[in-house]
Amino acid sequence: MPKITKAIIPAAGWGTRRLPITKVIEKSMLPVGNRPLVDYSVQELIEAGVTDIYMVISNVEPCQVRAFYNDNIALNQYLADRGKEDRLKLAKTLPDNVKIHYVVQDPSGKYGTAVPVCMVAEEYNINEPVFVFFGDDFVWNPGGESAAKSLLKSVKNDNESAILGVKVPKEEVVKYGEILVEDGKLAKITEKPKLEDVKSDLVHVSKYIMSPALIQEMIKYVHENDFGPLDQEYMATDPLETFIENGGIVRVAPTTGQYLDGGSIEGWVHANDVVCGNK
Repeated sequence: MPKITKAIIPAAGWGTRRLPITKVIEKSMLPVGNRPLVDYSVQELIEAGVTDIYMVISNVEPCQVRAFYNDNIALNQYLADRGKEDRLKLAKTLPDNVKIHYVVQDPSGKYGTAVPVCMVAEEYNINEPVFVFFGDDFVWNPGGESAAKSLLKSVKNDNESAILGVKVPKEEVVKYGEILVEDGKLAKITEKPKLEDVKSDLVHVSKYIMSPALIQEMIKYVHENDFGPLDQEYMATDPLETFIENGGIVRVAPTTGQYLDGGSIEGWVHANDVVCGNK
């Protein structure tokens, strides 16, 4: 099992599905329980050994994600003066040994899940395996193994990639990307298949470990295609398919956790119900 210390978290975009609230609250900062959406991924990645997080954000000011992970000196002093040590610990949202690197994505530029991976890998010259977790969803598994640790356990060396597989009722597969598995490895992904074509109850939820070779495939895909804003998105699953067709290994990591998505109103309400113990 390799040691992975870097993670990419795409958290940019306008969050148009959640308007009007995303006019004033960044999508990844929408609260689930007493924490923002993105923090569920951040904390589990830290627990899995990540020390460098590359957060892809929008070019908006003030940036709420930055504010959340920065120390608030005035608040800390207020809590210390009043002896509220328990609250002081809660206000520290990032350990001293972890650094977040912020990468600003131009909303008028190329769009899609492969783009932020390409941006970070090129800007920071990343040539090692990285976690890729998106900022508006997470896997809830209190007392069990996190999605990050499940992915980590599934790969044998730095040359293997992995994708998280989540079981859902077959009638719900049509809302996701269907995963077909052979010998524990990814064989095919079909985005939003027709119900009559569904062969598996396993879907992907954009939680990955990407090897250096897979990252290079993402970069190649973004640079060699010129999709217009009305054509199609630069989806990470497209170069992923090319990668496995060319013999790349992508392990499928199972999870016993519950996938929670804050991108829609219904998903966000459900996530709050689950985390707060109402379901």
